[in-house]
Amino acid sequence: MEAKAIDFAAILRTARKVITDPATFFREMPKSGGFVEPLVFMVVMGLASGILSGLLHALGSLLGIHLYPGAAMGAISLVLLPVYFAIGSAIFGFVIAGVLFVIWKAMGSKESYETAYRCTAYLSAVSPITTVLGAIPYVGGALGLVVMLYYLVTASVATHGIPADKAWTVFGILTALLVILSVSTQFTARRFDRNIEQADEAWKDASEEMRKAAEEMQKAAEEMQRRMKEEMEQQTPPAEPPR
Repeated sequence: MEAKAIDFAAILRTARKVITDPATFFREMPKSGGFVEPLVFMVVMGLASGILSGLLHALGSLLGIHLYPGAAMGAISLVLLPVYFAIGSAIFGFVIAGVLFVIWKAMGSKESYETAYRCTAYLSAVSPITTVLGAIPYVGGALGLVVMLYYLVTASVATHGIPADKAWTVFGILTALLVILSVSTQFTARRFDRNIEQADEAWKDASEEMRKAAEEMQKAAEEMQRRMKEEMEQQTPPAEPPR
């Protein structure tokens, strides 16, 4: 699909409907109709999430803080992250849909993989929200998972006809496991960042001490060379005048 054929206004309206009235959206969502439209929607949502993430990274670098664990990317994040997010959405959307398809099937869904993919694609409307939440230290990723849980259960009930209590139980357990993993990963990553920063500061201090020591040694060598020159001049007898 050509870029000029993408109706961004319609995508924005769809995203707003998913976020504000997910039950109605997923109940009325066409269960077939091809992969192109939901794919484009997911890529645009990935691009939006990447832009938000890039802005937050740049803001963190400007303020001298790490809003996300990992290396600070600075201003280059404004270019790289939107591209990474968009490409990642296009590729991994099919994988995530496959995982959800298997889970929904195991829960009793009669829908096809295409329907699972369409649900997955339109659930990405929540990704800009979870991206912003992800900037909250330690608990941001967990909060994003909890928010996504609500929309995932809603899609399970409205589109796949799965009983609400079963959907909440299955996806609640999976979300709880992911929350534990997210929080522990955050703590580990941020502890690693602190260790790297401390090691970097220690290396800078050691380098400064080595530089000062090298300067002192150079000065001492120059002073020794000067004294040896003076002593040699004092010990050398004056030349006799020619006869």
